Amino acid sequence: MKRFGGLVAVNGVNIKVKRNSMTLLIGPNGAGKTTFVNVCTGVLKPDGGRVFFDPFNDEKRRLDITGWPPHRVYKSGFVRTFQIPQPFLALTVLENVLVALGERGENPLAAPLRRFWVKEEEERVRRAFEILGKVGLKDYWDWEAYRLGAGQLKMLEVARALATGAKLIALDEPIGGTDPAYSHEIFRHVRSLTKSMDVTFLVIEHRIDIALPFADYVYVMDRGSVISEGTPSEVANDPNVIKVYIGE
Repeated sequence: MKRFGGLVAVNGVNIKVKRNSMTLLIGPNGAGKTTFVNVCTGVLKPDGGRVFFDPFNDEKRRLDITGWPPHRVYKSGFVRTFQIPQPFLALTVLENVLVALGERGENPLAAPLRRFWVKEEEERVRRAFEILGKVGLKDYWDWEAYRLGAGQLKMLEVARALATGAKLIALDEPIGGTDPAYSHEIFRHVRSLTKSMDVTFLVIEHRIDIALPFADYVYVMDRGSVISEGTPSEVANDPNVIKVYIGE
C-alpha cells in the first residue's frame, strides 16, 4: 500500500512474477503502475504490505526487500528502468554497457598493474558486445548515446540492466515515445531475453494493443488496485478491462 496524503495510490496490490517470463502490468495513465514499481524497488517507502524477491529460484532463500533503499534492491538483482532513459549521453553505446559491467582499470590503485586486469577487461568488452547483440544495438557500439533514437535508448537501458547481472528487470513504459514499428521490435527482444539471458521482466505499459500479444501473464490496474489478471486472451475479453479502456 502507498498513500500520498488522503490519496491511496496503491491499495492491496498482490502480484507474482514467474521466473523467465514476461509479466505485463497494464492500465490507464494514473492507475498506480509506476507507483507500485517505485515501492517495490525502494524509490518509495510502502505504507503497508510486503515485497519479496527470489533471485536464487529457491523459496527458502527468498528475500524480504520491503523498505530496502534502491541501491540495495539493485545489488540484489532487481533492477528497474525509467520512462525517460538515463544513459551517459556523451559516452558511446559500448562504454555505457562497460560502465554497468564495471572496469577495474579505472581504479587508480589497480591501473598501474595492467597485466593483472587486462584479460578481465577483454572479457568485459566481449560480454558487452554479446549483450548489445541480444538487444539489437551491436552495430551502434561506437555511437555516442545522444545519437540514438528513442527506442534504441530504451534498449540501451535494458542492455545496461543486463550488464549488472539482473535477475528481474522492471521496464517502465519501454515503448513510450517510440515509433510504433520499433515498439514491436522492443517486445520481441524482451521476449527472447527471458530465455537467452535467464532474466525475468515485469513490464509496465498502457499501450495494451501493442504489448498484450507478447506477455505470458497480465495484471490490470485501475485507480490503485488490480481489477483483472490472467492470460492475454482472458484479460482482453474481461468486461472490466474493456470498460476501463473503452468505456461503457
